[in-house]
Amino acid sequence: MISLESLAGQIDREAQLFYEQHKPPTDLIFDDAAEMESNRHRIAMNVLIRSAEQGLAHRNDFFVGGNMFIYFSTQQVCNRDFRGPDFFAVLGVDGNTSRQGWVVWEENGRYPDVIVELMSPATANVDTGIKKDIYEQVFRTPDYFIFDPFDPNSLRGWHLDNNQRYQPLVPNERGWLWSQTLGFWLGTWEGIVDRETAVWARFYNESGNLILLPEEAAQQQAEAAQQRASRLEARLRELGEDPNDLSLNPNHS
Repeated sequence: MISLESLAGQIDREAQLFYEQHKPPTDLIFDDAAEMESNRHRIAMNVLIRSAEQGLAHRNDFFVGGNMFIYFSTQQVCNRDFRGPDFFAVLGVDGNTSRQGWVVWEENGRYPDVIVELMSPATANVDTGIKKDIYEQVFRTPDYFIFDPFDPNSLRGWHLDNNQRYQPLVPNERGWLWSQTLGFWLGTWEGIVDRETAVWARFYNESGNLILLPEEAAQQQAEAAQQRASRLEARLRELGEDPNDLSLNPNHS
């Protein structure tokens, strides 16, 4: 008859063996030296990351990344066959943790809530095929978007329905797509970013206002301050005061 102690020891050995066979890999690679398709793709990725961070600045429970590996299975690690999305956001996570990539089994099983792939002719079939299938069937990512920075009319998106299947998002009258998860519109905006003029994929708030990049917000604040100063100067002149005298003589009364 097997004693309880022997049975417990056997169970412990079997549990240890199972863990050794199934424990998560630790030899993860976070940089494959792959570069973006073009400089415009790189700028487009940074635009999405920086504007999302601005739009979510009122909260601290999020992570936004781009062109980073997402590790989700041991098979994928062994094959080294999957590169991370160009932009992704995860909500409801520790925003203070520094991450080289997104490792699902170290994040309590959390997958990205929003993904944007910046397409090119070379990646379009993958972005609308195998990657889209992975995001739908494995990640269960609620919102998935694609955009080619060289094609202003290429913006498309899908939202996961109650049956866990992607359904195409219907654009509004401006051609924007609603991200239910972020609470933002994803639309297009034509202008100069990092000295390059193009049509960029940009986030807009629920009211339709462009979510500014940090440098755009700083410029807007500076312009507003200059306008206030100009109005004050005009008012002083109406009152018979010379603003230049006031600035040179702080004791003027």
